[in-house]
Amino acid sequence: MARATASRAASAKPAKEVKANGTARGSRAVAATNGYAEADLEPESEIEAEAAPVTKKLAGRARAKKTETPAPEPKPEPSKAVKRKKADASDNEEEAAPEPKKTKVAPPPKATKATKAKPKAAPKAAKAKVEEPKVEPEEAAEADNDEDMDAASEADAAEPEEEKKPGNWDEKPIVKGPRRVRGQRNEIVSVRYTDPLKVFVFGEGSNGELGLGATKKAIDVKRPRYNELLSKYDVVRVATGGMHVLALTKDNQILSWGVNDNGALGRDTSGAEVKTRDLDADDSDSDDDETGGLIDLEATPSPVSPDYFPANTTFVDIAAGDSCSFALTTEGAVYGWGTFRKNEGIMGFRTKGDTAFLPVYIEGITKATHIASGTNHILALTKDGHVYAWGNGQQNQLGRRLTERNLTEGLVPSKVGFRDLTHKRVSHKMVSIASGDYHSFAIADDGQVWSWGVNNFCETGYPANAGADDALVLTPRIVSSLEGKNVAVIAGGSHHNVAITKDGQALVWGRCDGSQTGLSRDLLASIQDETRLLLNNDKPKILIEPTPLPDLKNIVFGACGPDTTIVIDKDGKAYSWGFSTCYQTGQGTTDDIEVPTLIDNTAVRETKLAWTGCGGQYSMLASVLKV
Repeated sequence: MARATASRAASAKPAKEVKANGTARGSRAVAATNGYAEADLEPESEIEAEAAPVTKKLAGRARAKKTETPAPEPKPEPSKAVKRKKADASDNEEEAAPEPKKTKVAPPPKATKATKAKPKAAPKAAKAKVEEPKVEPEEAAEADNDEDMDAASEADAAEPEEEKKPGNWDEKPIVKGPRRVRGQRNEIVSVRYTDPLKVFVFGEGSNGELGLGATKKAIDVKRPRYNELLSKYDVVRVATGGMHVLALTKDNQILSWGVNDNGALGRDTSGAEVKTRDLDADDSDSDDDETGGLIDLEATPSPVSPDYFPANTTFVDIAAGDSCSFALTTEGAVYGWGTFRKNEGIMGFRTKGDTAFLPVYIEGITKATHIASGTNHILALTKDGHVYAWGNGQQNQLGRRLTERNLTEGLVPSKVGFRDLTHKRVSHKMVSIASGDYHSFAIADDGQVWSWGVNNFCETGYPANAGADDALVLTPRIVSSLEGKNVAVIAGGSHHNVAITKDGQALVWGRCDGSQTGLSRDLLASIQDETRLLLNNDKPKILIEPTPLPDLKNIVFGACGPDTTIVIDKDGKAYSWGFSTCYQTGQGTTDDIEVPTLIDNTAVRETKLAWTGCGGQYSMLASVLKV
């Protein structure tokens, strides 16, 4: 099956060389396995941020078959302490590329019923072994623990089916959640989205991102199109990821659709029928396959099973990254699934190299009230105004320094520290969070905007090292250029941002060589000030100072894709600009849209829009549905 892939942003590694007109429009390499993704799978490389879009053929997506292992002779199992020590040692080993045709071997399982032997029972088991000529496996598991480790390894390989872990779709999951004293839920957040939405989609749909089902009419949607498949659900909230989408319904369901190679959908699509065609055939151009090569289980919005969550769980919000998804509950708990990726490939979700194909409870974060996702990291704001971050921290988007040696420590939620010695008497209590692809934002209750992460194109608004090789803002700093602006909403793309003020202005900054900021070439050329604009080969490259868009007024909401921006005004009209090669601007053209342009077609012309979202190479609009 041929599949064109594109992530929310092309690469997590900032470019060291600044080139004119080199926007980040690459594609994401995706894993071809639907089983449990292990660290010993062949690493997947990321495409450099400056690269143009590419098309890749995806390997077969059927789940790899497990090697049949003959049952070993009954031999004693090691104690739990010995097994845990061995497992910990394997975690510290370096990743190695597998041999080309090596059969996937099941990972060592956790302690099962057979391995959880009671030490006190060992003498009895030994005696039974003498008296009985035949020893059952259950008895052998209780025998002397002084046998060599080779016997233990063979026993481990013989019983992986008993372990319950992400990817075992037939097993009932072990559900975890927040503490409930005497079974009573402690409500931290109120339900905030209750109005059903009418959703319109446009852009690239060859991977099912638009949720229009398996039809070739969903491949390239040039202008907004009403999604009829969502009409049977009362969708109240939508979250756009790199190549997948989540939706929250009024009756408390989470829907998902799009690419599921790294478990981002939180549901099993491994049994889907994949139709292929011979690209070398003479009639390949006139293929009559109505599915367009899409997979119905992925391209059709479908609910995530409630079995993965505690009973009576109520969802408040959702967030989607590149290959990961998250949900927030009224109890302040965060659940997630999928995996985080790094420059070299899969990083892991909870531990090195793993993938959570089923929703899991995120330990270490409680009383959360908001969540926001970047490409490969996630932020959570708590009730007491603290911000937690976890995921990939290679560009310091977590607000703390991580090296390649301890990179996986970023998978554990950690509190972000806010300290800027250049400002005095500022609040450290945050009330809002937002994220670009590789940089992060937080707004404090005194109105100060804090930012951190990658800064190659002044994404963070910190001008000191903007444009330098490997420019980073290591820990949160106050964005001085936004002081006094009364910022209400921030949205970030790969290397540009838009901030919407309380009086309806849209301020833009960051990369500007590909129409990302929506400022005309003439206006950019008129800025003859290096403290506001940096040039490359005498052409505008980096807009350092947040600048208002002159022709936009009364803006109330906005969203950014990698190099695209859409905003909505108080009258419900949407304006878009930026990169449009996959029709993600909704303007019906693949040419870049230089300045904010009204999105106008019969689907939305008479509609008052209230929300917009931008994915990797697609976008969405929504209006409040009149009941």
